[in-house]
Amino acid sequence: MALLDASVLYPSLIRNLLMHLATAGLIGARWTETIHDEWIRNLLEDRPDLSADRLQRTRQQMEAAVPDATVRGYEVLIPDLILPDPDDRHVLAAAITAEAELLVTWNLKDFPTSAVQRYGLEVLSPDDLVTRLLVNTPEETKAAIEALRLSLRRPPYSQTQLIERLAQVGLVRSSIRIGS
Repeated sequence: MALLDASVLYPSLIRNLLMHLATAGLIGARWTETIHDEWIRNLLEDRPDLSADRLQRTRQQMEAAVPDATVRGYEVLIPDLILPDPDDRHVLAAAITAEAELLVTWNLKDFPTSAVQRYGLEVLSPDDLVTRLLVNTPEETKAAIEALRLSLRRPPYSQTQLIERLAQVGLVRSSIRIGS
């Protein structure tokens, strides 16, 4: 299981990639209503050209694609958790409740090993996650990435363009491995 933080659901290309990995069975994606609310709120603040209705449709599509992904009942754990940013405790609580092995976030410093290791959690960036999948399940992961590429129509992407775009959004090591 992999708890997906709002920071990795905010960028559309990474969100789409993670969803393709989840629907291909390569990761057991998990999130909470609060995590959804956070990435949508932040995206609407930064991108006033996007509509709330459109992002809610995206959320509904995500929930339909991975129906068991929403973690509930984690709130009781929040008060006892200690993290550098107390506002991130809900993410750790959800990961613990989901019995996730991975917490996928861009905010690695907010989830130090000393705070998460006791719960059997490993914190990875999306780049680390995808790189690991490319090492452990290269054919399946590349197939999910190709499915992502084929789903992108506005504009359509060549394989080279997708690799370049993935590098631009922070998946540098993954993009190198995909291209090799």
